[in-house]
Amino acid sequence: MIKTIPCPICKKPVPATSEDFPFCSDRCRTIDLGKWASGDYKISSPILDPDLLEDLEHAEQQSNPIKEWKN
Repeated sequence: MIKTIPCPICKKPVPATSEDFPFCSDRCRTIDLGKWASGDYKISSPILDPDLLEDLEHAEQQSNPIKEWKN
């Protein structure tokens, strides 16, 4: 018996052997990609890795440096 799951976009059953798995078609795959690109999907779990947090903070500081005002 071939296991099937519902397509995340249209809910049509998709066999695990499908070329477009886990989607039922290239159309549904493209719709899903568009949702990621537009920001409809978000990863909501917090980042708990201290090294990764430090790297992110450093990158943010590099891209948004604080300008000092000279009087």
